[in-house]
Amino acid sequence: MTAPTFDLQAHSTASDGALVPAGVVRAAREAGVRTLALTDHDSVSGVQEALDEAARHGDITIVPAIEVSAIDEAHADLHVCGYLVDHTSEQLAEALEDWRADRVGRADRMIDALFELGWAVDVAALRARRDGGVSVGRPHVAAAAFDHPANAARIADEGLRTATDLLVAYLIPGAPAFRTRTRPTVAEAIATIHDAGGIAVWAHPFWDVDDRPAVSATLERFKGLGLDGVETFYAAFDESQTRFLYAEAERLDLVTTGSADFHGPQHPNFSRFRDFDLYGLEPRLGPLAEYVRT
Repeated sequence: MTAPTFDLQAHSTASDGALVPAGVVRAAREAGVRTLALTDHDSVSGVQEALDEAARHGDITIVPAIEVSAIDEAHADLHVCGYLVDHTSEQLAEALEDWRADRVGRADRMIDALFELGWAVDVAALRARRDGGVSVGRPHVAAAAFDHPANAARIADEGLRTATDLLVAYLIPGAPAFRTRTRPTVAEAIATIHDAGGIAVWAHPFWDVDDRPAVSATLERFKGLGLDGVETFYAAFDESQTRFLYAEAERLDLVTTGSADFHGPQHPNFSRFRDFDLYGLEPRLGPLAEYVRT
């Protein structure tokens, strides 16, 4: 397999990644990425730093982007990536500020739920992130519980090896401490991305919806809301899932993107750039195609 030279989802310390934006760009270059999208959750604060770092090297292209956490009538929490957005847009900044406030409220509700379930949570660590202007998401809440020494015996008893295990056990839809956001809806996320000049792509569908008929129906519904594409090539998708999404994208005339969803070199699941397979398929990148370098 020849790994793609584009990687269209990555995260920095502007959201839940381990490296600063410039560090993400440097790590991507070292891995052979030629086209990178920095898609921090509900934030474009790292985009300019990534663009500046790429300009210093000249051999990697940055796609200004974002990953928006959105709610849906049928699925509690979905992610919509916005590519080619104007990261300097005041209208986008206002929307993101409002959405981050809702994100903070959701995190507080999950922390309260963990307390009610008998978990200790390092609230000071989370407060420090907020005071530094950095978002607090489910991975940070999970880590604040997992790393608290008062939870060591319980973690061992429940066989939780990493903070990600705790997140999956307690903080995903259907889990006992999960709490949903109140905004934005998928329609609002798509509209805001479009207003900022971008294209809207449903990120890693099988991460949130594992039933294929449901994925198909959801794609059709989102297409009616203005969705432009679907992340088809993804680190956690097998060949069958990838080919299914590719066929659905062709049927609905949607752009297809791909990523390894890099979060940091030590992340238990998403630690390597270009760690996804095209399975011999030709991506339908639409307006992103002119940014892809080979």
